[in-house]
Amino acid sequence: MLIPHPLLGPRDAQEFTYLGDAALLDRPDGMASDALDAFNDYVYLRENPAGVHRELWFHEQGDRSWLVVTRNTVTHEILGAELARDIAMRNKTGAP
Repeated sequence: MLIPHPLLGPRDAQEFTYLGDAALLDRPDGMASDALDAFNDYVYLRENPAGVHRELWFHEQGDRSWLVVTRNTVTHEILGAELARDIAMRNKTGAP
């Protein structure tokens, strides 16, 4: 499986380590009044979808970047990849 790295081009999936659901980027606020429940859900409740899903991949044997890969979990087709830091910055600023 080839992952389309946004900076380096197509890379073999063996260069990467899979972490899981990209929703992990949306970490709860530890100071919120419902932080205990929010962190319980964040740590223990995971989706296991069949179909298009966004996942975190770490380019361990490359430039050590984190990617959010959009992949169809049924066909393993990769639909795209973005740098996780770009997504995190967009989420912070509220930009589309």
